[in-house]
Amino acid sequence: MADDGAPSTACTGSSLLQPLSELTDLPLDQVNFVACQLCALISAFWFRLFLHPSKTSPIIRHAVATLLGLYFAMFCFGWYALHFLVQSGLTYGIMILTGVEHMHKYCLVVALTYLSLCQITRVYVFDYGMYTADFTGPMMVITQKITSLAFEIHDGMARKEEHLTAGQKILAIRRMPSLLEYFSYNCNFMGILAGPTCSYNDYIGFIEGDPRRHRDPKDNRKSSSKLSQREPSPNMEVVRKVTTSFFCLLMFLSVCKVFPVERNIDDDFIANTPFYAQVVYLYLSMLTTRPKYYFVWTLADAINNAAGFGFNGYDSDDSARWDLISNLRILKIEFATSFKVFLDNWNIQTAHWLKRVCYERCPYHPTAATFILSAMWHGAYPGYYLTFLTGIVITLAARAVRHNVRPYFLHSSTHKLVYDVITWAATQIAICYTVIPFVLLSVGPSMKFYSSWYFSLHIGCILVAFVLPVKRRNLPLKDQQKSTVQESLQRHLEATDRTCSQKEKTT
Repeated sequence: MADDGAPSTACTGSSLLQPLSELTDLPLDQVNFVACQLCALISAFWFRLFLHPSKTSPIIRHAVATLLGLYFAMFCFGWYALHFLVQSGLTYGIMILTGVEHMHKYCLVVALTYLSLCQITRVYVFDYGMYTADFTGPMMVITQKITSLAFEIHDGMARKEEHLTAGQKILAIRRMPSLLEYFSYNCNFMGILAGPTCSYNDYIGFIEGDPRRHRDPKDNRKSSSKLSQREPSPNMEVVRKVTTSFFCLLMFLSVCKVFPVERNIDDDFIANTPFYAQVVYLYLSMLTTRPKYYFVWTLADAINNAAGFGFNGYDSDDSARWDLISNLRILKIEFATSFKVFLDNWNIQTAHWLKRVCYERCPYHPTAATFILSAMWHGAYPGYYLTFLTGIVITLAARAVRHNVRPYFLHSSTHKLVYDVITWAATQIAICYTVIPFVLLSVGPSMKFYSSWYFSLHIGCILVAFVLPVKRRNLPLKDQQKSTVQESLQRHLEATDRTCSQKEKTT
């Protein structure tokens, strides 16, 4: 959704709802998006009830999910939706024509390059700073799916089982998907407009009616046995999430204009407002930008749940969990007491994608590499790069503080409470400071804001990261195995030496 509330005529999709756009004073592309998501919600109930796996073959379910998805995409973006097919078709050809040894690298480069070219064209050729008719949004999710699938195929068909982590074993794909399965996974109506990303195995399990078959049977024996007896209904969860999403939409529409982000860089505001008031205003202005993301992601999650997708086992009280592909946890975001907790609960599926594709596999500086990949994936605006480069410094400093300071506050509940209050305030300020270029987009306004704060958090976090020691990150699996082998060999040699010495003494 765009930040600008004025109607726009730049929408490349259907103009059928133009009267509603004028009536609500909202841009047509936003109206089209919400209308399509509501239609997708209704279609999801129909899909679950009338095309249930017990009644319909997987081929029919794949075909219907794909055709509905492409129709909604055409309604919202017009012929720009063909980019979804081109990007998916191009990478599928790479998967078929290249070997499983290297196709994951080729798919990552090609999918990300294609996405970047579309983003650069849209930003610098068509409409800088506007989100109108942003067809690259769905392409970002498709890019995640393409690359995740390629890495999971590589894990399942090119790597040895003993070299995989526990998570990689669960998600590994043992056969090449058909063309229909591939397009259904990338372009289904439940996730084509706003995601969220999901694993290929989870999606195929949902389509075929056996959603948890690839999960660890030891961890999910209880869930699997219950699922075989009865299929949990998602209706109450869908109602809860739809209610939450539209409450967030109302909050965004009513409060966003009260605290415009641009005021943080207004000359009069900077010159005449005490610094503590600037801090409070920064927090409030960034707080009011988040409900639009809460609306989009929560509604998208509800659509998948309505179709029967997203079941994640049972809680200890035997209540069904529908958070398999949830993209955020609102309360944990707003009350996060560390930078890591905030990131772990914000855009969760993207965080999983970055971890599985980059962080777990990058041999050098995985934190920096992950933030850079995230910036490239988000788009061509300079503000994105400023945000994620700042995020690297903040993350390293937050990690150092947590490792070195937190243990001193765990001796009593009172100290722990004081620590949580301080770290909540520090986390919220750090998040706002980090992401404001993400909203301002351009270099000039972003640097103006940072200079008004004298780059204080940058300087402070760099000093903290250098001064406070941090435990080394766990070694990659191969290094762990190599280290284990070396230790075993060393123990064997020492035992042999002892045996020889004993024999010599006996002799």
